[in-house]
Amino acid sequence: MSESAKRFNDIYHHGYVRTAVGIPQVKVADPEFNSGRIIDLARQADGQQAALCLFPELCISAYTCGDLFHQEALLDGCLIAIERIVEASTSLMPVLLIGAPLRIEGRLFNCAIAVHRGRILGVIPKSYLPNYREFYEKRHFSSGRDCGLREVRLFGEVLPFGPDIIFDAVDVPNFRLHAEICEDVWGPIPPSTYAALAGATVLTNLSASNITVDKARYRSDLCARQSGACVAAYLYTAAGFGESTTDLAWDGHAMIYENNDKLGETERFLDEEQLLVCDIDLERLAQDRMRLTTFQDAVVAHQDEVTAIRRISFELKPVRASLPLRRQIDRFPYVPSNPHNLDQRCFETYNIQVHGLAKRLKSSGFEKLVIGVSGGLDSTHALIVAARTMDRLKLPRKNILAYTMPGFATSTKTKNNAHALMNSLGVSSKEIDIRPSCRQMLEDIDHPFSRGEAVYDVTFENVQAGERTSHLFRLAGQNNAIVLGTGDLSEIALGWMTYGVGDHMSHYNVNCSVPKTLIQHLIRWIAAGDEFSASTNEILVSIVDTEISPELVPGDADSDEPAQLTESKVGPYELQDFNMYYITRFGFSPPKVAFMALHAWQDAKQGDWPSTVPESARKQYTLEEIRHWLEVFCFRFFKISQFKRSALPDGPKVGSGGSLSPRGDWRAPSDGEATLWLKLIEDIPKHS
Repeated sequence: MSESAKRFNDIYHHGYVRTAVGIPQVKVADPEFNSGRIIDLARQADGQQAALCLFPELCISAYTCGDLFHQEALLDGCLIAIERIVEASTSLMPVLLIGAPLRIEGRLFNCAIAVHRGRILGVIPKSYLPNYREFYEKRHFSSGRDCGLREVRLFGEVLPFGPDIIFDAVDVPNFRLHAEICEDVWGPIPPSTYAALAGATVLTNLSASNITVDKARYRSDLCARQSGACVAAYLYTAAGFGESTTDLAWDGHAMIYENNDKLGETERFLDEEQLLVCDIDLERLAQDRMRLTTFQDAVVAHQDEVTAIRRISFELKPVRASLPLRRQIDRFPYVPSNPHNLDQRCFETYNIQVHGLAKRLKSSGFEKLVIGVSGGLDSTHALIVAARTMDRLKLPRKNILAYTMPGFATSTKTKNNAHALMNSLGVSSKEIDIRPSCRQMLEDIDHPFSRGEAVYDVTFENVQAGERTSHLFRLAGQNNAIVLGTGDLSEIALGWMTYGVGDHMSHYNVNCSVPKTLIQHLIRWIAAGDEFSASTNEILVSIVDTEISPELVPGDADSDEPAQLTESKVGPYELQDFNMYYITRFGFSPPKVAFMALHAWQDAKQGDWPSTVPESARKQYTLEEIRHWLEVFCFRFFKISQFKRSALPDGPKVGSGGSLSPRGDWRAPSDGEATLWLKLIEDIPKHS
């Protein structure tokens, strides 16, 4: 394998870090047995090239020792077990976070111990000790919050001690680690909050956490919220099989979250050990923190606490190897695979569009809309939104003045679908043949087509697009209406629209923040419901199953199939929407986007698909194809299309993937260069 291919297939090269959460079997008050199980799981994590392996609270001794914590034999046995783990870690890559009781200067602390490659990096005591209901931790332990100690002597070394420690891997960008213990995250301001503000990206919680009814849900909510509020990863592990069940029960619940997204979770109530392994995207976290001014303001607001945090540097020395990515990368970042989430996404998108248009009509004083209906995806969805808006405003659907405007290449199928849809929705409909006015303009500018030559260049196409829009604006003025735009986010990103007097312009565009892939699913979602009649739903399915084409260039006279297929020119929308999301939303470089796309798209049989994608439409792509269409995207997006985005009409922002409005998520120079991005694409191998 070439060096470039090795780099491309290395997750650490793309800003990921592999993490593991272990749930070992324990025996109460048996440190020798427990340390053996911890070492075994640590070796498994090392075999998977993990940078971190997290273990439960007090896993060296077991959490349920009670007054045995005051026994010399147990405390001395724990020290022997810790030394054994430190020695075993010499040949292991991951940082090990283990839980143990430590007697320090006459007090006993519930501690997390960070171990790496044969040495202890630091010791973190538990800050908040629960002493209510079933918990009696203050009976045995002292809080590390106000203990006054910053260093401890352990095994002949002076080690950093306190909850205010970040472990910083100097050879892995953005890998900064913090540990807190169980109850710490249940408080109003967990120690990890200040650690995150000080730069920690991977927050961990060594927990024991017995299980009661509905507690697992609450734990999940806590971890999700803390990871989201801190713009961080949050790893959590609870005690499992082997803890005493005298009064309590244990479910072995481990989770890994990344900025509110759950990456993985263990199966609960198993009587066997588990190792949960997931790859965290550190670059994503760094990108989000850089953008979020609120996060940076919070750093300044709490600067006393933030500056008090200590950083302990170490070298991880990760193994550079080709590793399959251990996290789910959705093929459709705008379209959830989970049926419930997909239903919610479609519901919210649809209603955002409807409410945006309703407000525009109310505030402008207009009660009529003019829209061009081609029988394609975008105008179909915009027409559906318009119809529902009229219903909400208690205005007649006849106030929608819908026009289909066939040109030189309009197919019978799309024209028939346009008429059928307009009729089924009960809007005012009419057909205007734009060919005579187009011929006049082509003749006026002395285009070769006007002399009988089969020249179908960009001018030929734009004359048709411009004539349609010109008609719509004049019709709007004549009928005291506004022009409803139909172009979608994907076309805006790729510059696939005719500037100015063309499909680029309207009075209000409901689709401007909705990508093509989501529009396809929205139409299928609407067709599967009872929003409209059964006949309307049949037409919608027919439209969404039609090949995407601008229908501007004539084809074979004996065929009704379109001569132009949009995706053969600008690329498959499912790939280009993927590229758009990760480049505009997160600022990822082309090699990383290609790496992610390969993981998501290389095998159609792997991973989840949205239920609205038929089996026959489930595609896969090679790295060579991914690389080619990524190059097309970067050239079109960065080099030739920004001037169109700088003059977009109004329209509602729909998703966190953003809009490309110059008044919203994307402000960029119209004369920027694509050189940097195209140069990086050269580093992507053509074959994986």
